[in-house]
Amino acid sequence: MTLPVPPLAAFARFWLRIGCLSFGGPAGQIALMHRELVEQHKWLDDAAYLRALNFCMLLPGPEAQQLATWCGWRLFGVRGGLIAGGLFVLPGALLMAALTLLYIHFGRLPVVQALFYGVQAVVLAVVAQALLRIARRALVGAKGWVLAVAAFVALFFFDVPFPAVVLAAGLIGWVQGRGGPHMPAETPVDLARASWRASLATALLWLAVWAAPVLACAVWLGPRHELTLLGSFFARMAAVTFGGAYAALAYVAQNAVAAHGWLTAPQMLDGLGLAETTPGPLVLVFQFVGGLAGAQIAGPWPGWLGPWLGMAMVLWVTFAPSFLWIFALAPHLDRLTQRPALAGALAAITAAVVGVMANLALWFALHVLFGKVAPTWIGPVRLWWPSGGIDWVAAALALAALLLTRLRLGIGLVLALGALAGLALRL
Repeated sequence: MTLPVPPLAAFARFWLRIGCLSFGGPAGQIALMHRELVEQHKWLDDAAYLRALNFCMLLPGPEAQQLATWCGWRLFGVRGGLIAGGLFVLPGALLMAALTLLYIHFGRLPVVQALFYGVQAVVLAVVAQALLRIARRALVGAKGWVLAVAAFVALFFFDVPFPAVVLAAGLIGWVQGRGGPHMPAETPVDLARASWRASLATALLWLAVWAAPVLACAVWLGPRHELTLLGSFFARMAAVTFGGAYAALAYVAQNAVAAHGWLTAPQMLDGLGLAETTPGPLVLVFQFVGGLAGAQIAGPWPGWLGPWLGMAMVLWVTFAPSFLWIFALAPHLDRLTQRPALAGALAAITAAVVGVMANLALWFALHVLFGKVAPTWIGPVRLWWPSGGIDWVAAALALAALLLTRLRLGIGLVLALGALAGLALRL
């Protein structure tokens, strides 16, 4: 059966609308695209869409944006991928830019701090809910539990670098999956004959595009300048953060707060709250980090330009790799998804991500529920010691938010209720 192909202009308008409506995190965005592309417009068939979804979950970075890029590429090639992937992010990025600038200028007002006091408690509940949901899906059998616990212990108690944890899990899964049966393709595929030489040229081109702003800053400002360091940090993050947005958050939150001091833990929670209420990928919270970091960075530009430079740098190096992976590897999708070793690597990484998210949830909880938290090293073991007494009001708000999300209230409504509760309690 021949599937219909829309006019390019109508296709662009379609993705602009999707970008404006893509609330609800990766799960909601993937469901929205399936309903619109497969069920309503019938531009893609269900089997191809699901193969692409499984493939995108193997890749580092935001899987929903990568899936959008693949959908555009499938219908119109590279220009379709650029339209779909770009417009999927653009509306949320513009809104997040406005919210970040408002936060920089007005975030210290008592009324704003009161609003975000309630938002932080809700965000803690959202992360806990996501942890439970992913754990139920990902931890199948004893091997999954062992990987999850090992990842948590390595991160929380031994401060093992996040990329090392994820790569070790992927290697373990790859080795375990190599002996599995080869999975047959569901449909005959012409794309299997794609050239790896052409894909290598595409990858090198997009690698240059990805690295261009970081290299330009290194030449212009020096390799140790804070803007260069900001770009190189998020470029490394984009290359190794397998497992979705919450896994990337664990890496970014602790490094941006503890290692670089670009923002505080409560500010990180505020940014996540803003990202939860805007359309587009949840990793737009990194744009918020870039804006706050840029506001602190001195350079040969007027002060008002710093947040814009920080946000632009982070957006570029976070989302440009999605086009690299899709344009280079999509022609080989059907052959790649048949390999049991890749399936084993994905399963192991997904299990390890549960431990990564548990580390993130506990780290957030300590900073939300206690006045001060400081690390203490006992030999190679790192312990976090809270002080100042527990904030029972924040704990009650987080518990209430958890119950409301269990009742399937929309996250936007729960965040609004949390903000109003914080306003009432603090003012």
